[in-house]
Amino acid sequence: MRVSVIGGGGVRGEVTETAAAVGRLLGEHGHTVVCGGLGGVMEAACRGAKEAGGETVGILPGEDPAAANRYVDTAIATGLGHARNALVVMNGDAVVAIDGAAGTLSEIGFAGVFDRPVAGIGTHDAAGVEAVETPEEAVEYVESARR
Repeated sequence: MRVSVIGGGGVRGEVTETAAAVGRLLGEHGHTVVCGGLGGVMEAACRGAKEAGGETVGILPGEDPAAANRYVDTAIATGLGHARNALVVMNGDAVVAIDGAAGTLSEIGFAGVFDRPVAGIGTHDAAGVEAVETPEEAVEYVESARR
């Protein structure tokens, strides 16, 4: 399964470690991480996935695939700016949202449009988001929601 991991691009500390743990668990379970390809939650989730031997896809806002973080296996340059958020969500079978601001909220909205289940850790309280506390709960939720 491909799982889109979305969240803040400028996070640190505990949020970064949570994102890395989500990515690691997804990699351990054989899932591919799809993200926006840049820093923060995106980079941490990719790092975690790579540490577990998983695959990663970064769907970038700009035109240069080299702008992807170093843990992205497949970088897809779009030149679409924030409009690429729809592609990040559409290319996952489920979504894990961690932290985030307006861009993350737009991706949560697209998850509703594309009928993707969303597990949320410390993110927006929005319709369709299953609030969970831990990376383990997030991965368990998205796996069970897509069976």
